[in-house]
Amino acid sequence: MELDMMLNEYAIPWGIKIALALLIFVVGRWVVKLVVKVLKKLLGRAKTMDEMLINFVSSIVNAVLMLFVIIASLDQLGVDTTSLVALIGAAGLAIGLALQGSMQNFAAGVMILVFKPFKAGDFVEAGGVTGVVETVNIFSSTLRTGDNKEIIVPNGAIYSGSITNYSARDTRRVDMVFGVSYEDDIRQVKAILEKLVAEDERILKDPAPVVALSELADSSVNFIVRPWVNSADYWDVYWSMNEKVKLAFDEAGISIPYPQMDVHLHKNDKTDA
Repeated sequence: MELDMMLNEYAIPWGIKIALALLIFVVGRWVVKLVVKVLKKLLGRAKTMDEMLINFVSSIVNAVLMLFVIIASLDQLGVDTTSLVALIGAAGLAIGLALQGSMQNFAAGVMILVFKPFKAGDFVEAGGVTGVVETVNIFSSTLRTGDNKEIIVPNGAIYSGSITNYSARDTRRVDMVFGVSYEDDIRQVKAILEKLVAEDERILKDPAPVVALSELADSSVNFIVRPWVNSADYWDVYWSMNEKVKLAFDEAGISIPYPQMDVHLHKNDKTDA
């Protein structure tokens, strides 16, 4: 008699609760996997979404949904989930405050992966560093400098400032200034510069290059030379044009002024009274 009472009052009700809790957990876990799988497919169709970002977002969604499934299962067992939810919220807040800098880098990393201000292989200036982007991760990006140094920059530092992407466009304008003496023939100077620009096959015809007298400075007459080139040819054209101009000016007897300082000494003769 007592055994039947215990079965009716405790064993059977608790058995049903445990069975329902397990059913909620198993079905909920299956539903979560299905939702995450569908989410990955939908995000994968968006060309702007990086594979690493898709996996990270899917992991976050999976963890959050599984947390709800666990809470629902515990609630079926009669556990006071209100306190549990409050405890999880407080723990999340504490962790968020402790990892404030990391969360900022994470948010910036998500923004970089979504909006793609640059990608691997681009030559950029960002976060106070100039170099070629090697990898873009959730919390940081790796850049390789011109002298082959590897620099890891937090994404927060990158996204909080201006980003200059030198590889974003197919063409770039090379801006150069050449100063000559006031005694030189400016028509001859301009003709030499135009000839050097026209002879370089790497310089594009459209947009047309600009060669013009830009400034009558204190000690020189300054000409601007602004040709357009493919981005990959920028530095080669810049360096070679400087060399060609110097050699051509030397051959033509055109001088390139450099800063000078004249010091005048005045001697005061003092006679004894």
